[in-house]
Amino acid sequence: MKVEKIKVSKIDQIDFDNLNFGSVFTDHMFSCDYIDGEWVNAQISPYKPISISPSARVFHYGQACFEGMKAFKDNKNKNWLFRPLDNYERILKSSIRLAMPEFPKELFFESLKKLIELDNAWIKPGLGNSLYIRPFIFASEDSINATEANQYKFMIICAPADSYYSGDVRVKIEKSFSRAAKGGVGYAKAAGNYAAQFYPTILARNEGYQQIIWTDSSNHEYIEEAGTMNLFFRIGDKLITAPTSDSILDGITRKSIIQIAKDQGINIEVRPIKVNEIIEAAKNNSLKEIFGSGTAVVVLPIIGFGYENEKFELPRIESPWSILLKSKLNDIQYNISEDPHGWRTEA
Repeated sequence: MKVEKIKVSKIDQIDFDNLNFGSVFTDHMFSCDYIDGEWVNAQISPYKPISISPSARVFHYGQACFEGMKAFKDNKNKNWLFRPLDNYERILKSSIRLAMPEFPKELFFESLKKLIELDNAWIKPGLGNSLYIRPFIFASEDSINATEANQYKFMIICAPADSYYSGDVRVKIEKSFSRAAKGGVGYAKAAGNYAAQFYPTILARNEGYQQIIWTDSSNHEYIEEAGTMNLFFRIGDKLITAPTSDSILDGITRKSIIQIAKDQGINIEVRPIKVNEIIEAAKNNSLKEIFGSGTAVVVLPIIGFGYENEKFELPRIESPWSILLKSKLNDIQYNISEDPHGWRTEA
């Protein structure tokens, strides 16, 4: 792997106290090309624009997927990755679904660790601070023939991050639009999944909501996930989350929260959740909490939701499970507590 270091870092120009998520990037990036059936030209270089043909198939047929992962710095100045093997395996799963080649595991982790080494100063210590890491792959072949491409580019870019959302969050349960259909690509982190969400989300924002809760595409009867999050509902003394499927992303933070909840003795159920069950629980005051989970948001409490022409506000409760579970997860990510499940990897 070729490594070209930046001559002068731009880090001194960055206001780390006022980061706009995903708009500031570190000094270096990784790239690699798939040509004639093999991965070649692996290199780390200064972050910069890339040259690509306007006929590249990604622009016309949407062959693109990505991952989201984070590196954390502990109070001894060590850097840690959280469940990176899960991210690697998921981008392979996404790539296969979109007829793209699998990226080599050894090169994935070699490039990842070298990037973190070079851009170590961009990872700030302290709870809430992290380095968001975005691996992605797209069809780069310059052809508009409507078949899978023969050439691809795999890249990794990194962005310093703090809290993804600020302020109160309310969501709309969607009953007209769908995020994904059975048999489709909902389980993959395909770029097009997110593009298709933007218009309905704009409509929801115009109604005063920050995000959408997606429901099944058949009858809009069952809860699936939110725009950038898997979802958890605390009803009475139970924590409930929907099972993953071919229309729901297998969230790595979701899996971690499920395990941590079990570790804490919380009664958790992974099962289909009907919209009517949530409405009824809100009306009889047994719905105590809703929160989302994801790499960017970690754990995000939701204070209210809307469905059709009704709006519901959740109670303000003492000792919410969302805060407990986020704290336990952060303690593992930042090397504050023991890691009983072996999720943490030194970078």
